[in-house]
Amino acid sequence: MSVFLSWAGEVQVRVVLKYRHCDGNLCIKVTDDVACLLYRTDQAQDVKKIEKFQSQLMRLMVAKESRSAAMETD
Repeated sequence: MSVFLSWAGEVQVRVVLKYRHCDGNLCIKVTDDVACLLYRTDQAQDVKKIEKFQSQLMRLMVAKESRSAAMETD
């Protein structure tokens, strides 16, 4: 999925996480309205990897926002 996000570059990309307690399944969906990647798992090890991926993605998005805000003030 990280390859998909790096390929997208500045294109708008959406990430959706959905957990179904009744099944114990976690689903992550990444899309840019052209291509869509979907990954489902019920394994605890995979859930931890998805959680780590999501936190890294959030850090990258915050870093991009702070850089663009700094450029606008200059």
